[in-house]
Amino acid sequence: MLGFISARQAGLDDPLRLRRAESTRRVLSLELNKDRDVERIHGSGVNTLDIEPVEGRYMLSGGSDGVVILYDLENFSKKPCYTCKAVCSVGRSHPDVHRFSVETVQWYPHDTGMFTSSSFDKTLKIWDTNTLQPADVFNFEGTVYSHHMSPIATKHCLIAVGTKSPKVHLCDLKSGSCSHILQGHRQEVLAVCWSPRYEHVLATASADSRVKLWDVRRASGCLFTLDQHNGEKSKASSEAANTAHNGRVNGLCFTSDGLHLLTVGTDDRMRLWNSSTGENTLVNYGKVCNTSRKGIKFAISHGCNPEFAFVPYDSNIAVYTIYSGELITMLRGHYSTVDCCVFQSDFQELYSGSKDCNILAWVPALQEPVPEEDNEKSLPLQSLNPAYEDAWSSSDDEG
Repeated sequence: MLGFISARQAGLDDPLRLRRAESTRRVLSLELNKDRDVERIHGSGVNTLDIEPVEGRYMLSGGSDGVVILYDLENFSKKPCYTCKAVCSVGRSHPDVHRFSVETVQWYPHDTGMFTSSSFDKTLKIWDTNTLQPADVFNFEGTVYSHHMSPIATKHCLIAVGTKSPKVHLCDLKSGSCSHILQGHRQEVLAVCWSPRYEHVLATASADSRVKLWDVRRASGCLFTLDQHNGEKSKASSEAANTAHNGRVNGLCFTSDGLHLLTVGTDDRMRLWNSSTGENTLVNYGKVCNTSRKGIKFAISHGCNPEFAFVPYDSNIAVYTIYSGELITMLRGHYSTVDCCVFQSDFQELYSGSKDCNILAWVPALQEPVPEEDNEKSLPLQSLNPAYEDAWSSSDDEG
């Protein structure tokens, strides 16, 4: 680390190189934080999590019990052991609570004063954070599996919504109505995601094994449909033509630069696509266990080199390098199936939600592992990495 700092000070290195190197080191050392708990309120499984991008301080969670909870991740106690408390919640006694399972929650990308939630009760609700009252409600004919607002849009306020219908609905926050419908899928739409690079580009994943990219400005809509075989088997087998997976596609996420798209399907495969050309990059991640009938919320790191994907894998979270497909580690701590995870890029922390009703915090380890030979000598305690030690003391006894 000192070498990075010296090179940066001398102008020999890009200023971002130190940040990337340290961010990468911290992600590689993620472990379950035994000192930090997230207050357990959900009475059933946690389906979805989202951390607001403005301060990176407040987290939303949505559960199978229909409850939405807002947590403050800040440690005000200044003690090493603390619990992230719920600031407020839309509980079962709230008059506007979702009647069935909440599948997606998302903060308004530019302000913590508003957030959204969608549910199996066929509604998408826009909430005022301060009053905890719905400012608007969109109703649909079928179950809502997923919704997403663009993190970068300046020319539109569209929320993409995937439902039991094959149609993708675009709800306009300005007008309060459903302004567009994108047609092309044959079965329910399980996941939707706006590009973080182009504000009019949308990706959708469906139970029909297809992933489509759309330009919502175009009359025809669909830019292209992803083909796992890159067109090579289309002529030989009409059934395999233009399918991204050999099963339901229930998760997708753009890389932070928007140049690539990751998808997961019930064929136990994860695939990486060039989002500009639609080409399958053929990165092999091995078996990625996925038995969910609903959408899966996985996360991607930001500011690391290489970048990482955090993917629910039964009761664990699998950590992969995105561009090489290497399985780095399995994060173990939940007692039941993990349904969602979210990455906090400011501090390289990960939060995961599971059917065991718990939300777990995974943080970078600050302690260096003790070599085996030192263990045999029975050292009393593992020492902190000197870079993180605080040598200052307020004690009058120390000179």
